Amino acid sequence: MCQMSVSIEGDKGEIKMENVTFLEQNNDDVIVSTMFEAPQTIANAYVAKIDFLGGQVTLAPLNGE
Repeated sequence: MCQMSVSIEGDKGEIKMENVTFLEQNNDDVIVSTMFEAPQTIANAYVAKIDFLGGQVTLAPLNGE
C-alpha cells in the first residue's frame, strides 16, 4: 500500500498530515484522510506537485495566499 505525506508550500516545509491514503481535489479545497482518521479539508489549496518516489504531496494556496 502506498501512503504519502502532505505538506503546504511556503509553510516552512512542515508536514500537514502523514500516512495519507486518500486525497481529493474538491473545487477550491483538498480533502485528505488516513486509514484511521477522519478526513481533513485544506481550504483554498491545490496539488502543486507529487513526488511518488519520495512519498510526498505538496499543496499550494490558491491565488498565492
